[in-house]
This record gives sequence, C-alpha cells and structure tokens, in this order.
Amino acid sequence: MSSAIVIIFLFSLIGIIDTIYISYHAYKETDVWCPVFPKEWCLKVQYSKWSKTLGIPNGYLGLLLYSLIFGLTWLYYYHSSVPFLWIQVLSGVGFLFAIYFTIIQALVLRAFCVWCIISAINLTAIFYAVFFG
Repeated sequence: MSSAIVIIFLFSLIGIIDTIYISYHAYKETDVWCPVFPKEWCLKVQYSKWSKTLGIPNGYLGLLLYSLIFGLTWLYYYHSSVPFLWIQVLSGVGFLFAIYFTIIQALVLRAFCVWCIISAINLTAIFYAVFFG
C-alpha cells in the first residue's frame, strides 16, 4: 500500500471521527468541547450562520465527504472499480471548503474552532496525498 493511500485512509478516518463529534452536537444542539481555543470562540463558530451550508449542518456534510473519500479510496485500492478522478474531485472540493471556512473563521468571525481546524488539516493532508503523494 502506497504512503499516499495510507494518508488518505488515515486522515479520512480521523475526519469521520471528528465530524461524528461535530454532527452529534449539531443534532443534540449542545456545545462542543473546546480544548485549545477559548470556549467563546468555539461557540461563536458553532452557532454562526456559517455553521450550515444550504441549511445542512457542516458536520453532516463533512461526515458525508469523509465517508465518501474513505469508501471510494477503499474501492479504488482493493477493487480498482472506482476512477481515481472521483477521489481527486472530492478531495479538491473538500480542500476548497476548508480554505473557505478557515478564512471565514479568521476574517469574519475572528474566532476558531479546534474541530474545524482539525478538519481543515485533514482535508489539506488528503488533498496533498491525492495530488502530490
């Protein structure tokens, strides 16, 4: 197994765990734990208008994205039944959203959420592995 495939599997799995946590709190409408940044920052991000896309919580969309990347990579690696282009498209879209939401946190909200930063790092690592690994 190539190192790029290992990176994609590892970071998509971390992303799945991260977005399950975020999705759980979105569903229950409870506050996330904020271990690195001030609690107010996480809450500002969590309850902002940018926490949803087209009315869908970003955690749900992230969970879908990471699950698709993981599943398609598994099919690609073990069965060669999926064009790698699909994984490239998903990782590119995810990377662009990560940049967008990080800019929103930095310039508009002026607050960061550790779970969002973890997701941005994951998507960056996946993007790098897909295109340069």
